[in-house]
Amino acid sequence: MNQDPDEATLVRRTAAGDRQAFAELYRRTSPWLLARLQRRCADDDVVADVLQETYLTVWRAAGGFAPAGVESSAVSWLWTIAAHRLIDAFRRRARQAQRPPIALSETVAPAAEDEALAGRISHELEQALLELPAEARQVLRAMTLDGLSVRETSLLLGIPENTVKTRARRARIALREALS
Repeated sequence: MNQDPDEATLVRRTAAGDRQAFAELYRRTSPWLLARLQRRCADDDVVADVLQETYLTVWRAAGGFAPAGVESSAVSWLWTIAAHRLIDAFRRRARQAQRPPIALSETVAPAAEDEALAGRISHELEQALLELPAEARQVLRAMTLDGLSVRETSLLLGIPENTVKTRARRARIALREALS
């Protein structure tokens, strides 16, 4: 039985210069990565540039991925690279006094991380999260699920750092009250 290599194996093969492994990694992960970037930035040009920069970085830095035998998620590694490239793009735009439009509307289909999170947490927490204002959910998603700092969340959402802190604090208080 011919078993396809996982993404981590493909990254390791890419580090060795295997173009076919890189092409397969791109084929498997780019649709997911594109959708995730589009949920965070409504400017298709910025998203396309970030996607290209991400895979260029993967090609150049695949050797920095965890060595064989070390448990690490290639998909998480890809997302970390993409998230940093997106923040870099926002910083470049901010320096040019142009902010890319942020997709603030809720998506029609739930995001994959929302579905996974909903499957792991209790119904009460899920309900409490849904009752939060959309702005508070965006801040929590960026800081908690994506692991971004206050500054990075501020750049990603195009709002001041103090607003990020306030929304995060209010969201945590509301969750605490809803769950107590």
